[in-house]
Amino acid sequence: MDFELKRELKELLAGERGYYRYPMGTRTPFALVYPNSYFVGMSNLGLHIVYELLNERDDVACERVFLPERKEIKRYENTRTPLMSIENQTPLYEFPLIGFVLSFEMDYFNVLQMLELGKVKVKAADRGDKDPLVIAGGPCATFNPEPLSGVVDAFIIGEGEVVMPALIDAWNEAKRQGLNRQELLRSLAAVPGVYVPALYQHHYDEAGRLLSIEPLAGAPETVARQWVQDLDAHPAHTVVVTDNTEFNFYLIETARGCGRHCRFCMAGYCFRRPRNRSLGVITQEVKKALAYKKRIGLMGAAISDYPEINELCKEILGEGLSMSVASFRADSVTQELVDSLAQSGLKTLTMAPEAGSRRMRAVINKGIEEEHLFNAMEMGIAAGIRNFRLYIMIGLPFEQEEDIEAIIDLANRLKDYMEEKGAKGTLTLSVNPFIPKPFTPFQWKPMADRKYVEQAFKHMTQSLRKRRNIIVNVESPKEAYVQGVLARGDRRVAEALLLAHELGGSKAFKRAMKECGLSMDAYLYREREEGELFPWEGLDMGFTREYLYEELKKADGQKPTIPCFAGCHRCGVC
Repeated sequence: MDFELKRELKELLAGERGYYRYPMGTRTPFALVYPNSYFVGMSNLGLHIVYELLNERDDVACERVFLPERKEIKRYENTRTPLMSIENQTPLYEFPLIGFVLSFEMDYFNVLQMLELGKVKVKAADRGDKDPLVIAGGPCATFNPEPLSGVVDAFIIGEGEVVMPALIDAWNEAKRQGLNRQELLRSLAAVPGVYVPALYQHHYDEAGRLLSIEPLAGAPETVARQWVQDLDAHPAHTVVVTDNTEFNFYLIETARGCGRHCRFCMAGYCFRRPRNRSLGVITQEVKKALAYKKRIGLMGAAISDYPEINELCKEILGEGLSMSVASFRADSVTQELVDSLAQSGLKTLTMAPEAGSRRMRAVINKGIEEEHLFNAMEMGIAAGIRNFRLYIMIGLPFEQEEDIEAIIDLANRLKDYMEEKGAKGTLTLSVNPFIPKPFTPFQWKPMADRKYVEQAFKHMTQSLRKRRNIIVNVESPKEAYVQGVLARGDRRVAEALLLAHELGGSKAFKRAMKECGLSMDAYLYREREEGELFPWEGLDMGFTREYLYEELKKADGQKPTIPCFAGCHRCGVC
């Protein structure tokens, strides 16, 4: 045991405000695990929501666990010190319940590493009655749990505020009855929104195509996503305040879900329908933030779509606080919002056209036109903001080479406009390879060839670097293509993930796929057939695959889909 590591966790806790800490033995211990660093994880609002939700019960003591920094991992390994929680420095293996928050595919490798560091059996099938129950929730768990099906005992499908209380109740009842592990899993599978992968068999043909998903006795045929009907009943805000975090804000969620129908966006489908919190509830959360004097970070799919955004800005600034936003849409942003951000010290205004040509924005149903970008830029310049950022994707379905040229042209014209208006700052393009996601219209489409994407990156960078104060930042294609396999992976990919862990982690994933007889290219580049069964189709998001396929055909025809509206019944969620 390295007692210095224990002391460092105590120091981390001493720098926090708002944490829960219960004496050991008075409640059921629950380890809430974020499979990345403390610095990253403490900026995840979902972590704060579940942490408070569980600790507000009278029977659970929820403690947080994070992935140590790389040099610390070596110390844990060399001294055989088990991974420990922040609050009581409790070894991970001593928690009967372990819950992971899954937001990013590349964190899957960290999940396996953290279990091993915590002295918990990595494979679900190896755990017995005395071992912890490992569960997982979050966006990745909701849209495709299969790549971690060999590791996680039960997945939360949907929003934790609805599922977690019922799951804890079911666990308590199972323990009261003295059920063994298999009986426990069956009882959890009866909870709406809980998916137990061990209770489903996936059958493949000789070519490796999924033929059927067979529920075993007692398991529901499908697991329906659960979602909060009334957001006001569940205020979402920063619970534990620390300065040691990526986004040093007091986070407040204004809305959840999105009704814009962008065809590439998993969150727009799996968190539908769009719901807003009332201004009264949000302003109460703002007042709670006064004690910390931190900048307010407004969270939501598109903050500018919040119907009372101008009033909310006035409330925040009127309390003497500053603000920031997770995102806004150029077609709904107001001068009041931009002025408030500028007054709060914002130096760079970010817009997300995603594509450079009008044709491609019609394909993805983005709904953003060039005039919206120029208008938003004009608002920013008028407010004193001098730097701008564009989010762009390369390799979208139906993309052509002229669409890459359109990105370059758009960047040049926006920079011309900045200079014309006297804004001598920087225009930054953040460019990412497009990754098809489950439960979107593009789940059938192949990922663009890596050589094409790398060439497009190179062409954009060379074309724009000659222009002063234009910066092109590109995501690593290597990592993106691993994400591409994991995003639409099946149970065979789960086997490769486990093997990659034994061979050395994410760097060994390609080798592990090969040793498992799997082709990366088959997962990345194959066009799926219309009637093909997907690994995630044991889950029900509330809409049909026919609806999604119709959206794919509309994408091919560049036809629009209007946003959600009251009384709409197009997709089936409402």
